[in-house]
Amino acid sequence: MFLPPRHAEIIQMAKDNGRVLVDDLAAHFSVTPQTIRKDLNELCDRRLLTRIHGGALFPSGIENVQYEARRKMAADEKDAIGRAAARIIPDNASLFVNIGTTTEAVSNALLDHEGLMVITNNINVANRMRVYPSIEVVIAGGVVRGSDGGIVGEAAVDFIRQFKVDYAVIGASAIDHDGALLDFDYREVKVAQAIIANARHVILVADSTKFERTAPVRIGHLSQVNTLITDHCDIATIRTICREAEVDLVETNTI
Repeated sequence: MFLPPRHAEIIQMAKDNGRVLVDDLAAHFSVTPQTIRKDLNELCDRRLLTRIHGGALFPSGIENVQYEARRKMAADEKDAIGRAAARIIPDNASLFVNIGTTTEAVSNALLDHEGLMVITNNINVANRMRVYPSIEVVIAGGVVRGSDGGIVGEAAVDFIRQFKVDYAVIGASAIDHDGALLDFDYREVKVAQAIIANARHVILVADSTKFERTAPVRIGHLSQVNTLITDHCDIATIRTICREAEVDLVETNTI
């Protein structure tokens, strides 16, 4: 497939970083935002990118974006989401923290809490929190996924089922407009389902790009969580589900 050089470079940047933004591309190529919007529209029309507000995503319905690229995507939004989640969780609480770059942002925001018991299947979370004497870290056993340090598989599921905790912090790779929570690895999904089933209050943390993505494996439904924290939500059906299922929708850009 022939692509003009600028289009080819935009595709590569989106593939490397998970997404591209109009303003960043305009500065990079020294062209107007209008020119970049036209480029993105053409690439999206050819199904090479997926349009989002202010930019575009590299589409993948079967394989997740690489960990380092995911960590950089919406980094400021994830930090704000992490702080909002940390405000909900009190001192002296027990909680699950699942795999994901946004859940890792929550763990970072919890470091000044006292008396926490954190059960996690995320090696990155365990490694960050273990050095704080006021936080007890319990890590699941199982298969360690080399790409991101997530612990998955039946052993991790069995381990999670031993606990009943106050809070669970979970993420999702995609949130469908019908409220389905989706991911890529069925082994990770089974752990997430066990976490949801064994927590009194489930906090779903997801930046707004998750409303524009898709993934093949179903975790559950938005109505199963107690709180959804995102930077903003423009999806009418999601807002309706939250209202009808009494899910507390927290949008950090309005705080």
